[in-house]
Amino acid sequence: MGMKTKIALGAVVGIAVIGALSANAGDGDGDAKSDNRTSASAGEKTGGASEAKPAEDKADDKADDKAEDKAEEKASQAEQFKAFVQKNGTPKEKDAVSHVTKVQGADEQNDILDAADVYTDFTGGIMGEGTGPAKLIASSFADWKDSENGLVTIYDADGELLGNGQF
Repeated sequence: MGMKTKIALGAVVGIAVIGALSANAGDGDGDAKSDNRTSASAGEKTGGASEAKPAEDKADDKADDKAEDKAEEKASQAEQFKAFVQKNGTPKEKDAVSHVTKVQGADEQNDILDAADVYTDFTGGIMGEGTGPAKLIASSFADWKDSENGLVTIYDADGELLGNGQF
């Protein structure tokens, strides 16, 4: 009788732990989505205090912010990654990243198990010409994105593995 009780108690505790982890993971996703309020609504929530800027400047700032947000949304993950490396990378990193054709999974991070895929126009798989540059691409990706537990995988034009790295 004691062994059956221990197994049942262990199952209940396991289910409770899994439920708590999934609830915490859901909270993290909601925070990013719920922070889409305008500065006017933020001012109303703080008691209606307004900034020292005139109304015209506030409207101009909102328009500029919206234009920047739309430009970032329109740029693909690959374009954002290439732009970052062009600004911050070494000449060898810039050359390696110029072969990137597609990036997937870089925008969804939860610091539990983040995985991103980078596709290139190299050929030949792990024995081909892209193995060396793949390490540079993975290193550049780690500079661009930061995660507590992330893995970036680099693929060639045929979808064969070239390399991977942590970010």
